[in-house]
Amino acid sequence: MKIMRSVVVSLAMTLLSAPVIHGQDLSKYRNFSFGMSLVELSKQVDSQPLQTKLIQKRPAVIQELTWWPREYSGSSLQAEPIWQVLFTFYNGELYRILVTYDRHATEGLGIEDMVEAISAKYGPATRPDVEISFPTNELYRSTEKVIARWEDSQYSFNLFRSSFLNTFGLVMFSKGLDVQVRAAIAGSIKLQEQEYPQREIERQKKVADNLEAARQKNRPTFRP
Repeated sequence: MKIMRSVVVSLAMTLLSAPVIHGQDLSKYRNFSFGMSLVELSKQVDSQPLQTKLIQKRPAVIQELTWWPREYSGSSLQAEPIWQVLFTFYNGELYRILVTYDRHATEGLGIEDMVEAISAKYGPATRPDVEISFPTNELYRSTEKVIARWEDSQYSFNLFRSSFLNTFGLVMFSKGLDVQVRAAIAGSIKLQEQEYPQREIERQKKVADNLEAARQKNRPTFRP
């Protein structure tokens, strides 16, 4: 009886540990790991950090780096299905990756084809009835419907179809940092609203000063 109980316990432990042993790694996409620095990623894509776009400076620094893999793929041009990758950094740390697939490379592929291909890498998908937002990207609508999702306690991968670009996309992010980024964006908007009256006063003063300087310059020399 004791032997049988031990076997059952061992089998149960094995089954419970199986998802951990065989679980898919959602902490990275290809060779890009969440948490890597802007400098580290720039070296991988042969791009200078100066080419990044500054989204905001306060209360946290948010930056974006856009990469077009096909420009660097050389002989593998036809094999690269990605049109564009947008990397977003929070205080210098990679927290979000937005992949836009080339519409010609995915032509004819249906939703199930895309889900099957991604599931082969990241495991079974869920089909939540939710939308995903793009707070810093102008290529997309404010929200898109999530087709399928792969996630664990720390990371979330979301497949969608862009209604504007007419192609599939995959947006991935660190859940913990995503919460901080949304709070930082809200904080930035609040700061701008608080500082607007003073900035408007300064703007109007600068306009008046420039106008007066032009008046002083032109008044002595003007002849009707």
